[in-house]
Amino acid sequence: MTFALHIDSTRWQQHIDSTIARLCPLAAIVPVIKGNGYGIGQWRLGAQAARTGADVVAVGTVWEAAEMLTATDATVLVLEPWDSRDRLAHQAWVHLQPSRVIATIANPQSLMDLLDWQTGPVTVILEGRTAMARFGFTQSELLSALAAPTVRAAVSQGRLTIAGLALHMPIVQPADEPAARGASSPASAKVRQALAWIGVWAAESAALNLDPHVWVSHLDTSELAAVAGGAGAAHLHLRIGTELWLDRAALRALGTVLAVHPLQGHKHVGYRQRSGPKDGTVVVVSGGTTHGIGLSAPSPAGNLRQRAVSAGTGVLDAGGRAMSPFTWAGKSRWFAEPPHAQVSMLWLPSGVPVPAIGDDLHAQVRFTTSRFDAIITR
Repeated sequence: MTFALHIDSTRWQQHIDSTIARLCPLAAIVPVIKGNGYGIGQWRLGAQAARTGADVVAVGTVWEAAEMLTATDATVLVLEPWDSRDRLAHQAWVHLQPSRVIATIANPQSLMDLLDWQTGPVTVILEGRTAMARFGFTQSELLSALAAPTVRAAVSQGRLTIAGLALHMPIVQPADEPAARGASSPASAKVRQALAWIGVWAAESAALNLDPHVWVSHLDTSELAAVAGGAGAAHLHLRIGTELWLDRAALRALGTVLAVHPLQGHKHVGYRQRSGPKDGTVVVVSGGTTHGIGLSAPSPAGNLRQRAVSAGTGVLDAGGRAMSPFTWAGKSRWFAEPPHAQVSMLWLPSGVPVPAIGDDLHAQVRFTTSRFDAIITR
């Protein structure tokens, strides 16, 4: 009963290397290794980061940092901002090696609390609030915090190392970003916003006698090039996860056929006793909700087409029909009912070739929510 990820190692590593080669002339590459390791696993991604020579890797939370510190010799950047009011996370920070960890600070109170709490040297990145509007200092908050005597004293005494400014951009263009003045500019809204922050950070870095480092994410190649071209002396670091790790041509999720039941007439099957196509076949395949099958994030529905798809999917769900991620004989196959914990039941209509027990069915999965029983490399 195996839901497995098969990795074409040669092709996958070629994808990783080519992605880094394409982007490294524009910025230092910071591999992001968070969550379930994009379905591949944090340890495997840590090994790949080490193979490419990455000296800094990024994880999502302090809980992931503890494991990554044992998986790699790299410095570990924690993306989730440090805040002493998150009591359990704060306790976890106590046990980390401060010399190999970079904390993200996203508000003035946390910066002051960190200086009060930390007895030895600490390295931080200060996050600016972009159009993402999730975490971050406003520009006025950042300027005030950096002007505070306690902060300046901590920097000059070596108790606080500020490793740069973090800018976490939205995936789509910022909707509220004002248009460029004068003639129409080819720069995207994300580029304009990044450059505005970089200008502020360059001035503050000079005042604090720091090298201006800026850590960015969610910029495509042309946007990264535009930011690099306008960043002046600032050193860019690109945090990259999905684009670096996920090459669907090299990664295949496969469920094993566990049982095949030809049925005559509109027979009822499963926990909920739903009927299927006349004279169809029920195929039981490994892969269920435990593995992430059938789980999905809410649809963004950002345009009319996406809304129509969401509405159509909702109507099908309400009628008890849902398309599975599994394919057989060149087509996606319907769930017979919602997936179980570790297996799924699928309908095959009459006339479709029936798989044998032990055959593999390919599944189009969302890797960030997938959990595999086995990972096979070749």
